[in-house]
Amino acid sequence: MTDIGADGSPTISFEFFPPATPPGWLALDRRIGELVPLEPSFVSVTYGAAGTTRDRTHDLVERLIKDTSLRPVPHLTCAGHRRDEIDRILERYAEAGVDAILALRGDPPAEGAEVTEGDFNFAADLVAHIQSFGERHGHQFKIGVAGFPEGHPDTPNTLECMDHLQAKVDSGADWICTQLFFDNHAFHDWKDRCRLTGIEIPIIAGIMPISTRKSVRRMAQLAAGTVFPASLQRSLARAADGDDESITEIGIHWATEQCRDLLDHQVDGIHFYTLNKSDATLRIHRNLGVRSARGLQRDGGSSD
Repeated sequence: MTDIGADGSPTISFEFFPPATPPGWLALDRRIGELVPLEPSFVSVTYGAAGTTRDRTHDLVERLIKDTSLRPVPHLTCAGHRRDEIDRILERYAEAGVDAILALRGDPPAEGAEVTEGDFNFAADLVAHIQSFGERHGHQFKIGVAGFPEGHPDTPNTLECMDHLQAKVDSGADWICTQLFFDNHAFHDWKDRCRLTGIEIPIIAGIMPISTRKSVRRMAQLAAGTVFPASLQRSLARAADGDDESITEIGIHWATEQCRDLLDHQVDGIHFYTLNKSDATLRIHRNLGVRSARGLQRDGGSSD
């Protein structure tokens, strides 16, 4: 990930999750094939709570390396993991040629699931351990961490939340990828506060286009604290019940304008949470007037 911001251009990246069924894998293969021509800087691969998708995550990462030109960056969560487990995962990724990890604390296991006590309390501890692994094994990973422009639900104190982010940076993080957001003003203010705090590593903005009314509720549940601006809510309210096509159009338009504004404000990168779909991401790229991520400029290009 040494190329983030190196040539003055923003990175563009996508997130995938490992499917649980054969039809899901086939559908994802099609989506990946549609997104490869966009030449993203990297693609991230999610990792279930307490490692519940560990094997599927590994399988998808290795398939991306073997069968595509994409650069996979696997998520790695530390909740419920021992140090030796993390080392085995890192060893497998090092052998596969993975050069970057997105290090996260991770969600606790679902209610009723068996809880395993882990060796890590915070993402900063995992970042430090990955750094130590690189020193011990001669394979240094570039490390990304999560950022929360609208605050973390577990840390209402915004100053304390910034301290936690600073701890991850001090432990060796190389870049930050944010939680999804719909209010660019909140992102710009948070980024300014990061810089005032002395956090100077690249910050990649997380964008998830709205596709249905149900997805709005789901996003609010997954990303607690996310603000849905009044102007966005008014647009959604004008669409008739059951008119998901209009909702999708509104979501794509809103995400496109978010991206234009982010590029105008010199964002280091944009990360699309694709939900293993390609239509919205492809259309946003077309709206921005580019054929591939490598052609994306900070002025947002032309929509002609």
